[in-house]
Amino acid sequence: MKTLTILILLFNFFTFSVNAKVDFEKPFKDCNLEGSITIYDYNKKEWIVSNEKDSYKETLPASTFKIINFLIALESKVIKDENDIIKWVGEVDESIYGHRPEIYHDITIKEAFEVSAVWVFIELAKKIGKKNYLSYLKKSHYGNMNLSAKGDDFWNLGSFAISPHNQVTFLVDFYEYKLPFSKRNIDIVKKVMINTKNDNFILRAKTGWTNPELEDIGWWVGYVEKKDNLYFFSTRLTKKRSTINKNFGDCRKSITTKILKDMKILN
Repeated sequence: MKTLTILILLFNFFTFSVNAKVDFEKPFKDCNLEGSITIYDYNKKEWIVSNEKDSYKETLPASTFKIINFLIALESKVIKDENDIIKWVGEVDESIYGHRPEIYHDITIKEAFEVSAVWVFIELAKKIGKKNYLSYLKKSHYGNMNLSAKGDDFWNLGSFAISPHNQVTFLVDFYEYKLPFSKRNIDIVKKVMINTKNDNFILRAKTGWTNPELEDIGWWVGYVEKKDNLYFFSTRLTKKRSTINKNFGDCRKSITTKILKDMKILN
């Protein structure tokens, strides 16, 4: 027992020493942005968090919600697979969603997920209905269950919210097939989520960005599959809408990538 205790202490010290060499604050400072990154080492069952308070703070999920939205649409048979085509609705509220003519056309669910065509998932939401959403969200332990927002886009507007920590626990359940969705449907979404695939790792992830009221909220959530381990991550950035930062969108990925590379996860 004494030997085991010493080994545990040595292991914890080694883990701390490795992570202590990684500067979790500098990438955020370089981008001149507030935020946090939450990482879960699957094999070690270890949480690595740059800001614990922020990791548990809930905000709108923005387009990261498309992961579970996709699953719910499949499971409720609103769509049959990622190749279903949604007909262009003819207009969007550009005062909310910006001017993006490159997505104003008939589009597959797969492409809509990849380019974050919000209008597509709003059309799906109209068919799914908030009652069905609430049932799936409760079973998936996802977010605060507050779907009181007017209209169908409750993940970008309103009081629905999720924390970075909850994003990661959801993704772990997603990976382990512990959600109320069929293996077939989870596998479809896993395939669509692939950002990078090479000989060393597979990166599955989704970005998100919304700006309700006076704040910009930016996300990048996902996980890295390596031959010997998995690492789940959730990065969230925030800033005042009045503060101009042209790199806000890019920094969601650049901050995450820098930290994951420093931790020898993306190599």
